[in-house]
Amino acid sequence: MEAAVIRRALISMFDKTGVAEFAKALADMGVEIISSGGTAKVIEAAGIKVRQVKEWTGFPEMLGHRVVTLHPKVHGSILAIRDDPAHQADIEKYGLEPIDLVCVGLYPFQQAIAKPGATLADAVEMIDIGGPTMIRAAAKNHKFVTVVTDPAQYEPLLAEMKANDGAVSFETRQKFAHEAFALTMSYDVAISTYLAGQLGQKLPDRIGFAYRKAQSLRYGENSHQQGAFYAGPDQSETSVSTGKLLGGKAISYNNYFDANGAVELVKEFAEPCVAIIKHANPAGCALDDDLVEAYRKAYFGDVNAAMGGIVAVNRECTCELAAAIVESYQRWGKAAGAGGFFAEIVVAPSFAAGAIEIIAARKGWGPNVRILELGPLTPKRNSDKYIKYVVGGLLVQERDLVGLNEEKWKVVTKRQPTETELADLRFSWLVCKNVKSNAIVLAKDKALLGAGAGQMSRVNSARLASQIARGYGGGSAVDPAGCVLASDAFFPFPDSLDWAKEIGATAVIEPGGAKKDQDVIDRADELGLAMVFTGTRHFNH
Repeated sequence: MEAAVIRRALISMFDKTGVAEFAKALADMGVEIISSGGTAKVIEAAGIKVRQVKEWTGFPEMLGHRVVTLHPKVHGSILAIRDDPAHQADIEKYGLEPIDLVCVGLYPFQQAIAKPGATLADAVEMIDIGGPTMIRAAAKNHKFVTVVTDPAQYEPLLAEMKANDGAVSFETRQKFAHEAFALTMSYDVAISTYLAGQLGQKLPDRIGFAYRKAQSLRYGENSHQQGAFYAGPDQSETSVSTGKLLGGKAISYNNYFDANGAVELVKEFAEPCVAIIKHANPAGCALDDDLVEAYRKAYFGDVNAAMGGIVAVNRECTCELAAAIVESYQRWGKAAGAGGFFAEIVVAPSFAAGAIEIIAARKGWGPNVRILELGPLTPKRNSDKYIKYVVGGLLVQERDLVGLNEEKWKVVTKRQPTETELADLRFSWLVCKNVKSNAIVLAKDKALLGAGAGQMSRVNSARLASQIARGYGGGSAVDPAGCVLASDAFFPFPDSLDWAKEIGATAVIEPGGAKKDQDVIDRADELGLAMVFTGTRHFNH
């Protein structure tokens, strides 16, 4: 495909940033400028000659500016195939003037609906009609027309034109056309999603997702798979997506997933919390007003698994905490056979002055450990859909934003839990929510002692949690006697309670709802356990 010389441009940008400078650069290269409304005023104010759309078409703006560019001369001049004799005949017959460059920025629909108190009428007025129509027309005819939809494209386009006597390569035109169609797709998805919400349709008959590539990754889960990170349109909730990498290597595909799990876990708690995540599951988690103590207790959740994990905290990472992290094995011991301790990522809302330097100064850590700053943890939790891919389709559900939900809790055993047990039951229930099912969690003094995750049998999850709590491969500094047990789903049989009793648990929390609930309750009474049914299940496949 040949390069296309730009001789005539139609410019209509909602965001006027740099538009006058862009128009001047085009005019200096002999390009004729056509524009309307506010964009035309900005260009004229800069002393640049511009033809008003209404004068060019001979048809006035109407319906309160709803109809300006919806005219055959506009779209005929954009869509004309320059090397088609029939199209050339129509150009002459109808007095069309081919447009070589369409520069259009859409009404900011998403910003409009995000404003507090925005009404349906406000949203409707921010649905652009003429803009997407011109963009799609220009993108369709990119064999001849260049379409610009973002001020960030001004500079590279002008540089190419200056280097090529006003011409633009087909590769650039095709790239910009792709970006144009991606923009209109995203725009329509935003409108469709908003209207579905207005109708109360959480899962409408048709659903679309519009995400922007934020980062190319070295690879996906494995080195033979390509990978990238895409950011969603709603960035109002503090998350890994909004975080800033302050040091260390680029975040990998698996890092993103694990870091998200770590952040979501610490966000469950209002109290100071430290979590260590490994392969999407908590290896450790603890609450304590003293962050170093919270980290120590989290580290001992599973010393083996902590090695190479993600460390997350819901408070500022202090210099004392940073020192504790890098000195973990020197202070408290290391996993059997390990040469030391290493964290893949340290993530926090902020880092105190000097904390990053402490982490970076550790031999082998500086260029490798990723430092991820989240910013202030906002109470807002967005309503993004939770998506899983299956071959040929998607499974879509709401996020599980249910927390403790204590109004549904019911003590079902003869013995009531003590206040200390209740505090640990609350902690263990929120941790259990973030463990892969079948999930069993053992906790004491608001610290995770052991988690059984992803096992095919719930009793095997209980066995695994018990083994970790006993300190296999490293040793726990906590006596499990007096701990509590949490299960993400009901116990189909009472046998897991025997494991709970054997490890030293005194109280159990689970959803209830099994056919053999009464057998489970009876066994708990026989063992002297207190048991709470939550009425809510937290499967996390």
